[in-house]
Amino acid sequence: MPSRTLTRPPASQAGTQGARRAGTRRPSKSARIVATAARWIYDGRRLDMQGLAHELGVSRVTLFRRVGSREDLIGQALWLLTERMLETAAAQWEAERPEGELHTPGTGRHINAIVSQSTGLRRLLDDEPTLTIRVLTDPRGRVQTGIVAFIEELLRRDVTEFGLVTLIEPGALAYALVRLGESFLYADVLAARKPDVATANRLQQALIEGILP
Repeated sequence: MPSRTLTRPPASQAGTQGARRAGTRRPSKSARIVATAARWIYDGRRLDMQGLAHELGVSRVTLFRRVGSREDLIGQALWLLTERMLETAAAQWEAERPEGELHTPGTGRHINAIVSQSTGLRRLLDDEPTLTIRVLTDPRGRVQTGIVAFIEELLRRDVTEFGLVTLIEPGALAYALVRLGESFLYADVLAARKPDVATANRLQQALIEGILP
């Protein structure tokens, strides 16, 4: 069975060695910092800037100069994890998608499953709920805008390939689908309710498939 957790970023040292073997450019120092921070979050470790600087062999001044504040770094690390999650969800659905089925609903179900079962993300939400929700749901931040763009692309693909007719513009529908998912996946933090993946799946599917021609 495919993994249902966020993909663990490779250790920065391993990534550097791989780049050397492949003859490609070494990862930038900023990229190494973000990848290491993402690995810490994935592993459920609190992102301590002093400890991170020590592991990377840099000063705190260098850390802040390269990636900004701790909240900025958490945003960049969560986006790196999110990018890998979106790729994984899409690949899982495409591997099992019956002929003629839309791309968006199935990929969305895999996204919801991966997010809901991510122990590292859950630990971050439990330990720092206000900061984490702010980073995840900021309409100007990398995470939400990136997911919305990804879903919009899937919707437009369904429009082109299967004749999906959306009642509203695909970008607006993508935003609505993402916000709906957030409200159910993070319900314990946002509204003191138990997260409900099944309901999120049903409502999202209804918004998409309920408007097929």
